[in-house]
Amino acid sequence: MPAAPVQDLVPIRRALISVSDKTGLAALAKALHGHGTEILSTGGTARAIAEAGAPVTEVSDHTGFPEMLDGRVKTLHPTIHGGILGLRGNPEHEAAMAEHGIAPIDLVVVNLYPFESTVAKGADFATCVENIDIGGPALIRAAAKNHTAVAVVTDPEDYEALLADLKTHSGCVSMDLRRLLAARAFGRTAAYDAAIGRWFSGEVGETFPRHLVAAGRLKQSLRYGENPHQEAAFYVHGLARPGVANAHQVQGKELSYNNLNDTDAAFDLVSEFSDPAVAIIKHANPCGVAVGETLRGAYEKALACDPVSAFGGIVAVNRALDRAAAEAITSIFTEVVIAPDADDQAKAVFAVKKNLRLLITGVMPDPTTPGLTIRSVAGGMLAQTRDTGRVDEADLKVVTKRAPTPAEMSDLLLAFRVCKHVKSNAIVYVKDGVTVGIGAGQMSRVDSARIAARKADDAARAAGITVPLTQGSVVASDAFFPFADGLTAAVEAGATAVIQPGGSVRDDEVIAAADAAGLAMVFTGMRHFRH
Repeated sequence: MPAAPVQDLVPIRRALISVSDKTGLAALAKALHGHGTEILSTGGTARAIAEAGAPVTEVSDHTGFPEMLDGRVKTLHPTIHGGILGLRGNPEHEAAMAEHGIAPIDLVVVNLYPFESTVAKGADFATCVENIDIGGPALIRAAAKNHTAVAVVTDPEDYEALLADLKTHSGCVSMDLRRLLAARAFGRTAAYDAAIGRWFSGEVGETFPRHLVAAGRLKQSLRYGENPHQEAAFYVHGLARPGVANAHQVQGKELSYNNLNDTDAAFDLVSEFSDPAVAIIKHANPCGVAVGETLRGAYEKALACDPVSAFGGIVAVNRALDRAAAEAITSIFTEVVIAPDADDQAKAVFAVKKNLRLLITGVMPDPTTPGLTIRSVAGGMLAQTRDTGRVDEADLKVVTKRAPTPAEMSDLLLAFRVCKHVKSNAIVYVKDGVTVGIGAGQMSRVDSARIAARKADDAARAAGITVPLTQGSVVASDAFFPFADGLTAAVEAGATAVIQPGGSVRDDEVIAAADAAGLAMVFTGMRHFRH
């Protein structure tokens, strides 16, 4: 089949418009009419165009075939798809179009049924299925394939660029814009199908479907990635958990790649607690976590754990921010604060710190909600279910001669919950509902235990305290102690109780060391590696 000649400028004589989101529709229709474009449309879109004062022809009148099956079949017709797919300048195509009375369609403006938002609202299965668009993706893909002759628009945000191009080129659209719009069109249908596939797989209980597609919408381009020589962007998808993806930025400068990553980690951690809680994060690891009667009290305790690392950190809270908490948080340089809400007095305090980013989510995420985490590797992706594992007192097995006291038990549970959010190998010391030492991401668990104790000593000296903060604390390990030396390091730090998964071939050796030191130790049977 001979290729059709490629035109740089394509006059828009006829347009098909069928949209669910009618933002900007009236202005678009009027502008197209002003360029002499004939408009074809369907149902509610046609009525809205007519109400805007622009002439419009119903698709059923154009095709001579009525809409049927409750509107499921309206644009699925040769007159429509032939008008979009026919190659201009190709003698065979043009002859067939003339023989069957198929008029060329030069512009397709379609946005899809709101499937993602329907799912997000918690609609039932039948309603979600009914909001799966069939004709829309077919029109979009047809127009994008034939972009040498057809312009396709899938997002109201692109109306301005389309109208500017039409104005510049006297009612024509350039090849550069048609190619850009076609690329965006294929991306939109791919993301739409990905959302449907992920949802449907979940509905039928298939955690890991045969084809897994990660798709999202560009929320913002970032100044750079982890480092200035790397480019980066932030994408969100329609089924996002509450957090940075759907947060409202009240104030502050633009968020960076590392800000977003750290803020996500902070908010994920603080969601684990029902009492007022604060987490301070630096480089995706907590440098202080505390629960308290008030957010201010919790923040001050969390800050005391490692005030040096907290400088320039990320703060997450699980309650609406008040003035007292805001004043405490702004007492040192802080990059980002994320909260479910903030009252007007708190916002006024933050407003003085012009560069501080304040993010409001409106709701806390549920840490037990299942989902997938996805990470890229060379040539593929790693997918796993989210770590929603939690242990309560009833899940624990006391393995030493001495059982934990009630106070120790409360701290053990908090320490293990924090440990879940620390890069492995992870060691966390807690005393009286506050982290007092955190060791993260070391190749040796002994090193993590020693680093956590050293940082606790540094914090004690900074506060003018002569007794080590870890004296009388409890300690959590995200995985089992493979040797007794890790436990010995905790004993040297002054810990009195231990929580760990257990399961080492040397568990008996570790238990004996705990008994010899008079420690209480419990096994969880669950580990929390985080990489």
